[in-house]
Amino acid sequence: MPRTEARLKSSEPLKIVAIGSSSTVGLWVLSSDATYPEVMRRELLRLQSNARIDVINSGRVGDTIPGNLARFEQDVFSFRPDLVVWQLGTNDVAWGGRADDQLKVQIVQGVSALKANGADVILMDLQFSPMVLASSYYSKMQAIVGEVAQQEKIGLFSRFALMRNSIDAGVPSGALVSWDGLHNSAEGYDCVGRALARAIFADTRPNELRGAPTRRTETHPRLKTPAHSKSQ
Repeated sequence: MPRTEARLKSSEPLKIVAIGSSSTVGLWVLSSDATYPEVMRRELLRLQSNARIDVINSGRVGDTIPGNLARFEQDVFSFRPDLVVWQLGTNDVAWGGRADDQLKVQIVQGVSALKANGADVILMDLQFSPMVLASSYYSKMQAIVGEVAQQEKIGLFSRFALMRNSIDAGVPSGALVSWDGLHNSAEGYDCVGRALARAIFADTRPNELRGAPTRRTETHPRLKTPAHSKSQ
């Protein structure tokens, strides 16, 4: 992620747009401070106190991949971001939808548009939750998101793996998922935001993260990029 790395190394302002659905909005939390984008911003500042970071939350409850794409001009490009975190895929399958080649084409088109506007890109996949797991197409959607990230040589932050690994490590599943069986709980959003910030920092400044404390819910926070590619 060359643009993000350059901003953090030079202490120039880093502008991040988080686009997605209710997971980005932070459904069921009482304050914007508890949403994952805001937690991510604070954690990045903790990791690098001299950083200047502006985060725009462009989430919309119930949004889908086609809906995201329709909002790019107004809710992403207008802010001229250095980094875009695109949380996607859940609503496309959790409510009876299908993951197919058309959705993959749309994701590729979206990533291409983001890159053409000069932004680094991270895709965030589905959450590990009962409603997602009940979908017959969640694994296909997971595969599509991973394939696009690899194909387009962009970042992949696997929220699914983070939550699953945390639960496997002993964190109660109810601690990360809200009462509705779909959305993250407040602790879940906190887990995602902190882990994403650490993954961004590790990818752009790997030698400076050693020794930083981790929380119990931050199990294997990593940003998957092809050989940590510095090119988009």
